[in-house]
Amino acid sequence: MKYEYVIVGNSAAAAGCIEGIRENDKKGSIAVISDEKYHIYSRPLISYKLKGDVTEKQMNYRPTDFYKVNKVETMLGKRAVSVDSKTKEVSLESGEKIGYEKLLIATGSKPFVPPMDGLDSVKNKFSFMKMDDVKGIEKVVKKGAKVLIIGAGLIGLKAAEALEHYDCEMTVVDLADRILPSILDKQTSGIMQKHIEERGVKFILGTSAKKFEKNKAVLANGEEISFDILITAVGVRPNTELAESAGAKVERGILTDRKQACKGVKNIWAAGDCTVSDDITTGTAHIIAIMPNAHEQGLVAGRNMAGAKAVYENAFPMNAIGFFGLHIITAGAYSGDCYEEIDGGNVKKLYSSGNKLNGFILMGEKIARAGIYTALIRERTDLTTVDWELLKQAPQLAAFAKEKRYEILSKGA
Repeated sequence: MKYEYVIVGNSAAAAGCIEGIRENDKKGSIAVISDEKYHIYSRPLISYKLKGDVTEKQMNYRPTDFYKVNKVETMLGKRAVSVDSKTKEVSLESGEKIGYEKLLIATGSKPFVPPMDGLDSVKNKFSFMKMDDVKGIEKVVKKGAKVLIIGAGLIGLKAAEALEHYDCEMTVVDLADRILPSILDKQTSGIMQKHIEERGVKFILGTSAKKFEKNKAVLANGEEISFDILITAVGVRPNTELAESAGAKVERGILTDRKQACKGVKNIWAAGDCTVSDDITTGTAHIIAIMPNAHEQGLVAGRNMAGAKAVYENAFPMNAIGFFGLHIITAGAYSGDCYEEIDGGNVKKLYSSGNKLNGFILMGEKIARAGIYTALIRERTDLTTVDWELLKQAPQLAAFAKEKRYEILSKGA
């Protein structure tokens, strides 16, 4: 069986690729292969599914008829294990071989579970990245259950927030000295930690789980914790195995050019959390694991696969997320001079240097109109061309020249 386009993966990058292809090629055959058996869904919503705020259908990232409308054949619940770039075939775990003319690898990432003695003795243990993780937890969680979460990052704390719905007794352990170290600085991390602790969550930081004895964890500091459910959310690793099997260049993630074409191999593109992006705020290349990035990369890949010309640029990390009612928006790099306003849980920190806004942390009531700051970062706007003093205090279009105001409004900032 052979297709004009084959996509391995079924999340935001895959959706973008399908849309990019169909913008330019209405008839070419498309097949999507995924080891998950579900319609394309929004992974960040899994915590809201566990909490009961959304149904499985409401998690759909695209309408139910998305595949039909775009003439896509799906191979769901099937795992791709290797790619032969010479014969242009994808081998499945079942033994099937799927031929392609052009291939997108959008395999995302997988949970990283560090070696911990006795982990196999734990019955109710889960990761927290996919639909099946949520469904597994739903089957065993009970009101008042004791939950141990290993990892105080985005994934671990969203799991904790969801489990508050069950009045769980929650303990979060992390080797780092603060929570959310990937998106918050020490000061704002402390503010968020205090807020979450007020909701009954206990944090044990600066240590790790040394070993498990069924429903008991022994920490490196000697403390022992009993639990009913264990959630490991230490971190993630990109799924690069398919790209490596095809001969593509891989370092921290899959290396691509600005057209999302894989380096080192022909007729293969890659997009999403498995790839490396050039961060415009730091000038470095690293994985930027956010949905807008994945979708845009997929869109660019799809357009190029279908013969159009497109490039992906202006990538930088962004997060818009809330924990237990306290919302934060972060973007870019926290380097340069810092302008700050702090009033309890309401925080604004703007980092700039060389007349450019490099990044920001907004929390609580300060998140309003964050799109203006985001636009300044994305476009690397020269701050001498705007009323920066006004923008620092209150983001508003009046700080821009008339022509620029129209441009920003057209982009929906």
